[in-house]
Amino acid sequence: MSPRILLLGGVTEALAIARQLGPEHVYSLAGVGRVPQDLPCQVRVGGYGGAPGLAAYLRAEGISLLIDATHPYAAHISRNAVLAAKQVGIPCWALRRKAWEAQPGDDWREVADWDELMQALAPFKRPLFTLGREPLQHLDEIPLQQFWTLRALETCPGNERCEIIGARGPFRLDDERALFARRQIDVLISKNSGSSATEPKLDVARERGVPVLILKRPTLPEADRTFWSTQALLEALR
Repeated sequence: MSPRILLLGGVTEALAIARQLGPEHVYSLAGVGRVPQDLPCQVRVGGYGGAPGLAAYLRAEGISLLIDATHPYAAHISRNAVLAAKQVGIPCWALRRKAWEAQPGDDWREVADWDELMQALAPFKRPLFTLGREPLQHLDEIPLQQFWTLRALETCPGNERCEIIGARGPFRLDDERALFARRQIDVLISKNSGSSATEPKLDVARERGVPVLILKRPTLPEADRTFWSTQALLEALR
């Protein structure tokens, strides 16, 4: 009997895997962003209630292989996946993205958390945030000398010192150049997601001599098997 798979999504590569899964398998999404409607597998949206809730779902649905293809910064979900799989006694595979690495001409400055980021951001005036939704919680803390540009998956209300752009990758190099020039960006704030779809912003920062404040990657748990490419994982499934 072939295993019944639960695929925890979150990165673009997960969708490519989901398109190869049959109707007995489940693709699970947290619910942020668009939910695909054209997949051959089942789609589940929403959380599980931590590792115990995920373990209960694995048992109830007869899942025999768990695949963690969540975002590199979704460490809490990745830990729950490993714990739940161990509780149920099934393997947990992980698809991991390799981190970006600084190139000649880059000015990267790694920060550990929001407080450290705000300290490093103090000298700048026109930052571009590409951290997702987290900065939305801090719109009332924007220093008087700064104007923030935030890019997130969905457009949200900003304020007199912040404009929010709703946009999804992949992003084109020329469009990123135009954004940096139009908004007079003097510092870029980014996670080290490792995604080729969002990498052009780093190219533009390098071209313009703009510093990049990089949020440090969290430490992820060790899965039973780790894959660094979609193709390698799909070959293992076959």
